[in-house]
Amino acid sequence: MFETIELPVRRGNVPLRVARGHFATNHSHINYYIDITTQKTRLAEAKAVAKELAKNYEHTKIDTILCLDGMTLIGGCLADALTESARSLSDSEEICVLEPEFNSYNQMIFRDNIQHNIRNKNVLILMASITTGYTAKRGIHAARYYGGHVMGVAGLYRAVDEVEDENMKVCSVYSLSDLPDYESYDFKDCPMCKQGRKLDALVNSYGYSRL
Repeated sequence: MFETIELPVRRGNVPLRVARGHFATNHSHINYYIDITTQKTRLAEAKAVAKELAKNYEHTKIDTILCLDGMTLIGGCLADALTESARSLSDSEEICVLEPEFNSYNQMIFRDNIQHNIRNKNVLILMASITTGYTAKRGIHAARYYGGHVMGVAGLYRAVDEVEDENMKVCSVYSLSDLPDYESYDFKDCPMCKQGRKLDALVNSYGYSRL
C-alpha cells in the first residue's frame, strides 16, 4: 500500500506531492507517482505553478499554450501571468490556451476552426510531468504538423532536461534534483518486476487506479 506525501522542498508556493511505489504508465514503469491533482484543480495552486513557470519565458514570445495532461487551468493562469510582462506578449497581445482532441487512432488533432491558433504561432507545450519525453515529443510533432513553432516544453516536474531527438529544452518547477532517486524503466527491464514485486497502481495524467 502506498500513500501520497508532501516533500519538504518548496518553489514559491508550489508543493511537491509524491507517492513511492511500483507504478505503470502507458510506456514505462516508475518508482514515484507525482501527484498534481490539486495544482490542476485548485485556482490558488494553479496560479502558484503558473507564476513559477512564467519566470522561464519572460523574454520569449508565446502566442499559444498547448495544454496536455489536463493542464488547462494552469495554462490559463500561465497565459495571464505572461501577459503581465510586455516582453512575453505576441504581436496581437493575446495568448491562446488550447488542448488537443484525440482521434480514434489516439493522434492529436485540431479542427479547422482552431488551427489558426497554431499555424505560424509560437507554441509552448504545457504538461503535468515530463519523465520519458514520449508524450512531449508527440505534442511537439502535432504542433509542428499544424504549422506551429514550438518554443519549449514546460511542466510541474521533469526528469529530463530536453526532449530527446528534438533539441527542445524542458522547464519545470521541480526536477530530478529534487527527487534524485526517481527512476523510470522500460517495462521489460523493470528491476521491481524482476524482483517479483507487484504493481501498486496504474497511473496516467488523470491520476491512479490501485491494483
